Amino acid sequence: MRSLIARLPSFVAALWWGSLGTIGFLVVPLLFRNLPSPAMAGGMAARLFTAQAWVSLGCAMLLLMFSRSVRMPEAGARVHTALPFVLPGLLLALLGEFGVAPRIVARDNLPLWHAVGSGMYLLQWACAAVVLWRVLPQTGPRPN
Repeated sequence: MRSLIARLPSFVAALWWGSLGTIGFLVVPLLFRNLPSPAMAGGMAARLFTAQAWVSLGCAMLLLMFSRSVRMPEAGARVHTALPFVLPGLLLALLGEFGVAPRIVARDNLPLWHAVGSGMYLLQWACAAVVLWRVLPQTGPRPN
């Protein structure tokens, strides 16, 4: 049971990074290729990005809690080394959802805000990748 609990931060980090990649690099481009109009695809993409923002928020908050855990000191220490990337990733998710997305939906200078939102999403994905890399336990030769 202790081993399972110690692996939770890795699972959460993988969920964060994997969901960002799946939504941003696979699902949304497929929507724009396969739905009848860009307006329909954009509306669905907006809903998916909102859902992704909440997944990001949940994962980041769990990782912050794991960094303070006394029940799993080794895993907590790994998460602690990832905090410089958890916090910016969380901030990017919040800024994207509550700062940039409303401007995109309102079609307010759409090319600019779409570029800003895309850049922020890519940075969040990179932050989540570093978090995953730092949270995963180091592997090496195991003694017999």
